[in-house]
Formats: sequence, structure tokens, C-alpha cells
Amino acid sequence: MAEGGVPYPSVFMVDSHAAYPPLPPKPRPPGRGGVAQSLLFLLVGLALCGLAIEACFIYHLYSNQGSVESGSAGMSIQDHEDIPKEVPPTSRPNPIVLPSKPVAHLTAGPQASHGDGVMVWDMQTEPLLHEMEYKDGKLVIQKEGYYYVYSKIFFSEVNVAFTHSVCRTTPRYLRKDIELLKSRRYYPKSGKMMSTSNSYLGGVFHFFEDDSIFVKVKNSTQVRIHSSTENVFGIYMI
Repeated sequence: MAEGGVPYPSVFMVDSHAAYPPLPPKPRPPGRGGVAQSLLFLLVGLALCGLAIEACFIYHLYSNQGSVESGSAGMSIQDHEDIPKEVPPTSRPNPIVLPSKPVAHLTAGPQASHGDGVMVWDMQTEPLLHEMEYKDGKLVIQKEGYYYVYSKIFFSEVNVAFTHSVCRTTPRYLRKDIELLKSRRYYPKSGKMMSTSNSYLGGVFHFFEDDSIFVKVKNSTQVRIHSSTENVFGIYMI
């Protein structure tokens, strides 16, 4: 205070080097930051959901595969236990493929021939007959075409001539049998011991429907029947 009671005016010192107070932050536009943050949270949530679903699928996949493998192993063990250790050969399946064309193969039975010399064939052993008919020692053609015909006879050579032939009957020619193939053996010279021999005939012919083919022998007592494979008769379309 000055002398005489007069107060001095207040003096303030200003520091020109003092730091100014910081400015307040610039306000952001309303709504922009909230949308971006929400979108980010949504994407993160979808990614987590996708991972969780994929993990569930993988878990179920391996669970089902394990159950199938265990079930298959159980069935295999059960099937293996059900199979007998030794299966008889007669019980195995034997699939048969049917021929694509007419065919027949016959073997001789206990009776060699009829009185007229026509060979009789065995029907008790399930002969091969496909699109062919057998009647009274004869094969009846069911389909017109070219066929290969064959016959083999096992016989004894004695002092009597032996004749083996393959013949044909047809509604087109009613007079007599038609010889297609023929083999003739004469008796051996005197002093030669009796022996056995085979006669084989075979050839290709054209047949019509209802034609009949058969084997005929002369002196049927000479025919030897020791095995079903020794005397045969067959035909097949070519």
C-alpha cells in the first residue's frame, strides 16, 4: 500500500514463454464410428460361428466312420465264424452259360441201338440240348442253318464188316434216308487176332427246320460201351 493510504494498483506478470493449454479433441461426425464397430463385431461373430459348425461336422463325420468300421468288422467276424472250415466241392455254385446257337451233344447208354441199327443215346445223364429236340435216337432241327455234325463209335474188329454212318431224314424227301457221312471197315485177314478200333465222322451241312439227324450202324453187336465218352453224337450251328 502506498504512503498516505492510497493503494497501488495490482500488477500481473505475464510469462510469454508459458505453454498454452491443449485444445479439446475434434468432435467426430455422429454415427460413423458406431456402424464400423458393429460391422466388425458381426464379421468376427460369423467367422466364429463358421468354425464352430465346421468342427461339429468333422466330429460327426469321424464318429459315423468309426461306427461303420466297427460294425463292418463285427459283421466280417460273424460271417467268418459262420463259414465252415471245409466246404465240399459239390456245394459250390457252378454257373452255366447258355449257348448262343443251337447245339447238342449225346453219349451212348446201356443199349447200343434199335433193331434197325439206329443208335440210341443216353437221356438220363442230362445231355446237352439247346434249341434242339431228341426223339427216338434222332436230333430234330429247330432252326434252319449250317451245322457241323460229328459222331464217334468204338467197336470190335471181327470177321464181319462194320459200317458207321450219319443219316438225315427230311419232309422234303420222303423216299428213304439220306446218307451224309459213312465209314466202312472190313474184317481182318484170317489168323489176325480180334482188336478194337474207332470210327469218327464229321462234316458241315445245311439243314431245314424239322430235318432229323441220326447215327446208324451195321452189326451193332460190335459196338463196345465201356465208357460214355467212347460213343458220342453231336451237332452245332456255325
